[in-house]
Formats: sequence, structure tokens, C-alpha cells
Amino acid sequence: MKREKFDLLESTCVPLPLADIDTDQIIPARFLSATSRDGFGKNLFRDWRYDKKGNEIKDFVLNRAEYGGAILVASSNFGCGSSREHAVWAIADYGFRVVISDSFADIFRNNALNNGLLPVQIPSEMLSELTAKIIANPDLIVKIDLERQLISADENGISVPFAINTFRKQCLLNGLDNIDYLINMRSRIIEYENSRGGPG
Repeated sequence: MKREKFDLLESTCVPLPLADIDTDQIIPARFLSATSRDGFGKNLFRDWRYDKKGNEIKDFVLNRAEYGGAILVASSNFGCGSSREHAVWAIADYGFRVVISDSFADIFRNNALNNGLLPVQIPSEMLSELTAKIIANPDLIVKIDLERQLISADENGISVPFAINTFRKQCLLNGLDNIDYLINMRSRIIEYENSRGGPG
């Protein structure tokens, strides 16, 4: 599936400094019946955003006017729990392109990368510093440079590298999913097969 290319993102952030946020909190199980990826964003963190009558819970961060942007700044062990891919769909459909944490559940990380959502892992002390800066200044712009694998904020402030698998990086940079990537490699695959005398 063709996706928007990811290179340099500059955005304000939404801070959610809670550890062990699981996939059922991200998107409750009762909203998993849909098969399309669209529309899940409206129920992202549903039970934290709304009360039982459907009214907004005003102090939850997604309901606070001062916070917004394409970067969600979370805390440790983000995306734990069940392996539901819908959690990534909900985050992406809401408008987030990046989730920053100091640790991710492995299945969530893989689901995110498979769906064009960039999980950025940074050291705990840097995460705490970044979160504090965002809370103190909701207008803070954070830059995610995927090509250089660098996150930065403030001209003389935070600057920290992050790791990412080379294959996943190339898919994100080029807006490709796994199948598109293989199709783009078709000529090289044929060349390799021919150099071996063909299949068999």
C-alpha cells in the first residue's frame, strides 16, 4: 500500500506520560468489529477521552486545546497487551505520525512500522526532559529527521539519535509497504536470478 513518504517531521506534541499503556486502552475491544482502517481515530483512548455518557473528560490531554500535533510523547512499555493492529490504526487515523517512548512492546513496534507509524525510542532521561519541556511549553516544535535518525527540540536543547532497522527506514522514507518494496526491487531480483542461471 502506497503511503505518505516520511523524511523530516516538525510538529508540536501531545504528552501522555503514563507507563504501560496497553492496546485495550489505546482502542477498546468493543470497537474492533470494523475491517477498514479508517475511522478508528475517533475512538483512540476512548475510555480516557469520554465519560460513560459520551461527554469529553476535559482534563484528558487529547481534549485540551493547548496540546496537538503529529507526535505522541508517551512513557515506558507503550503498546503492551494484546497484539491488535487496530491500536496502530487508531493512533495513525487520529493524525499521529510518530510515537516517542523509552520502550515499546515488540509487537506494537512491528505493527507500527508495518503501517507507516514511526516509533522513536530514546533514553529515559531524555524522554523525561522532553516531556517536561512540552508540558512547560505546548508550542514547542520537535523535529524528527528520519534520514539522519535524529530527534531535536530547541535550538540549543535536546538532540538525540535513535535507531531503526535499515529496511524499515527505507520503507518509511519511500512511502512503501513490504510488498511495494519488493516490487521496486524487481529488476535487481531478476538480475540476481539471471546471474545464477535463473530459478532452479
